[in-house]
Amino acid sequence: MKRREIRRNKSGGAPKWMVTYSDMITLILVFFILLFSMSQIDHAKFDAISESFQNRMIFDFYPSPVPIENPTESTDHMESGEMTNEFDTPTQMDDITDNDNPEEEEDSLTDLVHNVENYLDEYELNNVISASRTERGVVLVLQESILFDSGEAEILDEGKPFLDRIGILFQDIPNNVKVEGHTDARPISNFRYPSNWELSGARASSVVRYLINENELDIARFSTVGYADTRPVVPNSPESWSQNRRVEIVILETAIEKGAEN
Repeated sequence: MKRREIRRNKSGGAPKWMVTYSDMITLILVFFILLFSMSQIDHAKFDAISESFQNRMIFDFYPSPVPIENPTESTDHMESGEMTNEFDTPTQMDDITDNDNPEEEEDSLTDLVHNVENYLDEYELNNVISASRTERGVVLVLQESILFDSGEAEILDEGKPFLDRIGILFQDIPNNVKVEGHTDARPISNFRYPSNWELSGARASSVVRYLINENELDIARFSTVGYADTRPVVPNSPESWSQNRRVEIVILETAIEKGAEN
């Protein structure tokens, strides 16, 4: 008896493992396409989108930073009033920030300079007190010779009338005041003042204490600092020592905090 031959269906397709392999290759290709697309980000559009998410109202009052496919449809919705927000008018979006008008600060400082200069002219103080304008405010410079003896921090009697005039000025303006003591580069060492640091700080404190006690000024407006010989106006030498020994009274801008000063 002849053995019946088993017919085997011959398939012309690819092996089964090729399906899995092709899926893996496809996924890898998609992965690299995603990486490539992410590496080609339009930074300008990305920043605009990021900013729009931080401020929800930008969607209502400003055009979208991303182009849309059908701009006419969006325009129709806006005109028909279908896209409105909870705010009544865009005027409520006024940008209100603190100290956001530099022109007002500039005008305030200019007025302060004129007031101080007029005051010094009126009472003939320009020969003993110099006034200058800086980014911090108005700086009044009093040389050591009209306020203190050499190596001392006690205010001289002949210097008190000048401080009295300055105290009257401070009664008329609300600005904060910073008093700075400066010395020359010659070292000092005694039982009161071991170095120029202590001497310069003591002189600044003496001026503030006198101004407050004699004029009943608000103590919270004042601050003191001693710089010793670290901030000379001219290079230290025997000829310039007297110029570097001084007390500077800085009339600060009203809006500037004393703690923000260096």
